[in-house]
Amino acid sequence: MNTMNKHVMDEAIGETRLDRGTQGVIGKGAPRYEGKLKVSGTAPYAYEYLAGEDVAYGFIVPASIAKGTIRSVDATKAEAVPGVLTVISGDRIVRAASQPMAPAAQTIDGEVFHYNQPVAVVIADRFETARHAAKLVKVDYDAKEGRFDIAARTTVREPASMPMEPNQTRGDFESAFAKAEIQYDQTFTTPSYQAAAMEPHATTAKWDGERLTVWTSHQLLETAPGQLSKHTGVDADKITVHSPYIGGGFGSKLGLGPDAVMACLGTIATGKPVKIALTRQNVFQATSRRGETVQRVRIGVTKAGKITCFAHETDTTNSPGNGFFEPSGISSVFLYPGEDRIVSHNIVETDVLMASACRAPGEATGMLATEGALDEIAEQLGLDPVEFRRMNEPEVNPQTDTPFSSRRLIDCIEEGARRFGWSDRPKTPGSRREGEWLIGMGMASASRKNDLMESSAEIEMSPDGRATVRTGMTDIGTGTYTILQQIAAEMLGLPLDMVDVELGDSRFAPSSGSGGSWGANSAGSSVYVASLALIRELASRIDADAETLTLKDGHAISGNRQIPFADILKGEAISVTGKIEPGKQAEETHQASYGAHFCEVAVNVVTGETRIRRLLTVGAAGRILNEKTATSQCYGGQIWGIGYALEEDLVIDKRNGLIVNHDLAEYHVPVHADVPQLDVVLLEDRDPHASPLAGKGIGELAIAGVGAAITNAIYNACGVRIRDYPATLDKILAELPDDYLTAA
Repeated sequence: MNTMNKHVMDEAIGETRLDRGTQGVIGKGAPRYEGKLKVSGTAPYAYEYLAGEDVAYGFIVPASIAKGTIRSVDATKAEAVPGVLTVISGDRIVRAASQPMAPAAQTIDGEVFHYNQPVAVVIADRFETARHAAKLVKVDYDAKEGRFDIAARTTVREPASMPMEPNQTRGDFESAFAKAEIQYDQTFTTPSYQAAAMEPHATTAKWDGERLTVWTSHQLLETAPGQLSKHTGVDADKITVHSPYIGGGFGSKLGLGPDAVMACLGTIATGKPVKIALTRQNVFQATSRRGETVQRVRIGVTKAGKITCFAHETDTTNSPGNGFFEPSGISSVFLYPGEDRIVSHNIVETDVLMASACRAPGEATGMLATEGALDEIAEQLGLDPVEFRRMNEPEVNPQTDTPFSSRRLIDCIEEGARRFGWSDRPKTPGSRREGEWLIGMGMASASRKNDLMESSAEIEMSPDGRATVRTGMTDIGTGTYTILQQIAAEMLGLPLDMVDVELGDSRFAPSSGSGGSWGANSAGSSVYVASLALIRELASRIDADAETLTLKDGHAISGNRQIPFADILKGEAISVTGKIEPGKQAEETHQASYGAHFCEVAVNVVTGETRIRRLLTVGAAGRILNEKTATSQCYGGQIWGIGYALEEDLVIDKRNGLIVNHDLAEYHVPVHADVPQLDVVLLEDRDPHASPLAGKGIGELAIAGVGAAITNAIYNACGVRIRDYPATLDKILAELPDDYLTAA
């Protein structure tokens, strides 16, 4: 028997069993639940299922134009190759990944929307055969003129409300800005980026004539069966999707990839299981990307340093028919004051691969601009950047007057300044030198909006007192298995090795999925709710009060009684399901995680290259559920921030829309030589408004603002301002004063 138990987050949470902590495992850096499987190579990923079975392989046929219609697809030569089972083309082919939570991916419908868009897929008995035959498929096109440059602003449209309300105003900004004593007005640009997860998008699909079973690398299982049903015609309740292990996603796998759809079409057409793993070039050209941005930042300030008005206006790209936009102003809504405000976004339509969510959508690009702007204004006013932020700390959300659920921004900044030795920062650019290297320090704030998503989980306690957590949640490498194990163990008074966790199965209780920094708190809260229900059931069986019942090491302790769980269960298993839903707290408080980054760089006056020497991140994200995995997430964000500051640039040929650097040989990401010893400090924190766990998201917080801290440090080192990312050496060399080189 299984009972459903629901908790709606209408009230702030008080003290809970997690605070009392009889097991002492919550928050600790427990080793990864699945760690041994991963380091031994026995954790199965999507492409590795059905090993030893007679399977077929798929390979995508990409479009050789960027815009136009498909006149015909001639697969005659391909189908004549021995071993080719079928070539699938037509309107059911999808043009890219699906948008997160969309009903389905967009089909091509006889058109080409971007260069290297899938137009067909070859299914063969061997991978090499499919790859060879794909080159023999002849596609005839009617090419049309395309739009590939954001600067051209050919078609501009207002986006839909995804993932935030795109245009928000308050007061009369233009009038207030015209009256401001100090007027800051600059434009920042960021290029397109790729998530480039280590595991490419990959799928194994099997059709048995009645049921479709799919193993795929996918972050959000709840909508996956419905999406596949739209494409295949198979009823959603006859589709099972598995995704227990994912080798990274960063938002690019929130929507199903074209590999999943075409593997399903292939197995239905041939009757054989089909495997499709996208090549790295396919991943870059046919899944999703982060759109380019042009961001105008205007801030009015008094001569004393008080911000009076604030505007952050963003143009960003996406392909036709896509409502998602890069929400660069998502933190600008609440981070800094200004009675009169504009936060706006427009989509510039281009005929390039669709843009979608990528790690920290909005903050990762927007804070490159706003945190650079804050540094410039502080320098113009002769104020320390730390002091400038301290004196402009709002008491409530300046856009809506909503109170903050908790806000430790200034605490993070002050703790970071103390630890980093900020008081030793060079007072003027170029004043600290070591041979050819100029040394500088920079800092930036960090913020990430917090969301609690509807989520559910089942806990089954077997007759011997062992607990198993089952939920459709996924683990993209963030440590979800371990965190859910810790929550259940702490709540139920069990040693960690008495709790099992099963994830990534669409038949399990539907969960929030991994993304948006909401996974740990949403899925974890559903485990919390299920645990409370299980505790009530145990208490009722021994006629005890659930509130005062103590659970420790597999025993229930009530009064002078200490009873093993096995004795309470008497050979019977108990199964309960817990569900968490957001409530009034999400509307009545503004919830976000906060942090600060401090960076020291060296800039070479001869080559213009930048080397990161030190990088510190201080974060406050409510209760930290696992210190080890949370710190690891911050390391990843810091490294990604280094890439956005100095290297990453998805180059789009403005003549034809081709993504030129469509692999990891040419799309540059930080390597070991680019990354110094990283330092992460997580402040003790609780946010009772955010979730029953009193925690908030941290996975994306650590990337927000890192790049600006680096470019602010570059300015402090050599006096060169970067507003066009990335800060490659050619941009720095062109602006370096000649006397720096003369003195080298």
